[in-house]
Amino acid sequence: MGTWLIYALLSAVTAALVAIFGKIGLKDIDANSATAIRAVIMALFLLGVVVVQGKVSQLGEILTQRKALTFIVMSGVAGALSWLFYFLALKVGKVSQVGPIDKLSVVIAVILAFFLLGEKISLLNAGGVILIAVGVIMVAIK
Repeated sequence: MGTWLIYALLSAVTAALVAIFGKIGLKDIDANSATAIRAVIMALFLLGVVVVQGKVSQLGEILTQRKALTFIVMSGVAGALSWLFYFLALKVGKVSQVGPIDKLSVVIAVILAFFLLGEKISLLNAGGVILIAVGVIMVAIK
């Protein structure tokens, strides 16, 4: 099993926990404020990881690379917007519906990767992406 697959599976498990913990935590509070607190906690945690790994000097290197920094900033803004919308959806919706719909990001990412990055999509991959989209629709329907 490739390292990428292990990381991807761990990502899926921890992302599922985000939905569960988020839904419980949002019970009587503002979703945007909760998202802000979550972002601060994530930033501190990730800075701690960088420190423990001894890679603090790489932060400065990234700041000097204009193109990389631009796209990292754009990714950060997109991620923040995603979290805001996700927590707003969790606040009023069911995890069993919000979670799968959020995974339409997989379908959108594959389509964008094809058009913007020139990544190849096999017939088998395209079939899987279509199944994800159909699955999301089936889960979202009451």
